[in-house]
Amino acid sequence: MDDPTYSVPPAPPLPPRPPTPPSVRGPREADPPAVALGNASLLGVGYLLLGRRLFALAAVVVTVVLVSVVVSTAERWAEIAVGVWWVAVIAHGWFLARSAARPASAGRQRLVAAAVALPVLLALGLLRFDAHTIERDVDEARTDGDCAKVLSAQDEVWFGHRMADAPGTADGDEVVDTCERLRDAGARLTTGLTGDTRALEAGFDGLGTVLDEPGNDQIAGTVLTDFLDGLPTDDACGTVTVTDWLRDRKPSRDARDRSADTAERTAPEALVKCGDDHMTAEDWTQARTRYQQLLDEYPENAALADQARKGVRKATLTIELENVRGLLTTPAAGEQPEYCSAPARYSGAKPYGKGVNRALFHGNDGYTDRLPGSWRTDDPVRAVLVVCAGAAQDGTAVRTCPYERELSPGSVVNVTFHKVAVPVKVYELRTGKLVANRKVQISGKSCPQRLSYWSVLDPPSDVQVTPSKTDIRDAFRSLIDR
Repeated sequence: MDDPTYSVPPAPPLPPRPPTPPSVRGPREADPPAVALGNASLLGVGYLLLGRRLFALAAVVVTVVLVSVVVSTAERWAEIAVGVWWVAVIAHGWFLARSAARPASAGRQRLVAAAVALPVLLALGLLRFDAHTIERDVDEARTDGDCAKVLSAQDEVWFGHRMADAPGTADGDEVVDTCERLRDAGARLTTGLTGDTRALEAGFDGLGTVLDEPGNDQIAGTVLTDFLDGLPTDDACGTVTVTDWLRDRKPSRDARDRSADTAERTAPEALVKCGDDHMTAEDWTQARTRYQQLLDEYPENAALADQARKGVRKATLTIELENVRGLLTTPAAGEQPEYCSAPARYSGAKPYGKGVNRALFHGNDGYTDRLPGSWRTDDPVRAVLVVCAGAAQDGTAVRTCPYERELSPGSVVNVTFHKVAVPVKVYELRTGKLVANRKVQISGKSCPQRLSYWSVLDPPSDVQVTPSKTDIRDAFRSLIDR
């Protein structure tokens, strides 16, 4: 029996090979330190080393936005936000680089990253240091009260400084703004030295707003000192206006209160000089006011007080004399002036006393003009009395005489002769007081052989005597010569 023959069956066909999927491009090989250092520039260099261009672009955009916020707000929180962002991109770049394959050119990547990041960081550090230096100079100038140095130092600030240290440069800007406000206040105070009280008030208010802010005592004090050093000015009366305002202002409990001491020191001499200036200008009332102000407010200033008292006396006499002259002006010859109804005093006149008291006679000049010249004067400076004489009246009857009527021969009319009665008011010029108010009885000749009269009818039954100069003098003597 033959052996059976066995055959090997053919191998089944291999399954079809699946298609190769498309390749997905992963992170570029990068060195983590290089990526972190590149991102430390905040310019996305680390992301570029990883081949992450979108990340790099986003990093640059966010950095620009944050820097803009820092520069525009100048707030510390904005700088903190930049710091947080800086740490975040460094950490993120390191994390991404660690997940990628290690490159063979790590050293070269580190050099590239350092070539970009280190200059940026160095420049930022130098700018920040320079900004701090400027800020220190501004603070020193502020402490010294020197706004000119403040402005000079802050003028060195540019955009780079503001980007590197925005809050510090903003502080300098605030000091510059303070100096600008002080410059405006100083200009108003300078105007105020002319006596412009509105400018003074505006200037002091400006100083007040600066002094309300901490740290400004010195620079505000410098402006105040410059203003106070301007006192006294060449215009004494303008100085008085300023010192009066300074003395009257309410205490503010700050550096501005120093002005009161300057006013106390400056005002006395200015008051006297102002009084003198008014005297020169013949403004007697204002002169007396300023002299009297010195006596009222600074009585302890003996030297100036004596001068002021003399000024008050002189101004007062001049005012009184001008007033008396005005009151003694007569509207027409023979009429009484206003003084006779509204007397006023002239303190410079001599008192009413023994001897001849020279008088200013007004009114009935038909009799007063016949008085002795030694009794009369037209100058109030030389007068002791003011005599106001009224219209003559019939006084005491002295004699009755018969007269024949011219129209009826043989018929007689009795005519009574009276003394001339002149009502007088006598005022003491020194005090303006009434010292006599009576009728002066003037004697004279009576019963002449022939009586003259104006009427065509019978002669009047009462007539006045005909006085002589001696009669008139005797009648007025008791008033004038004591």
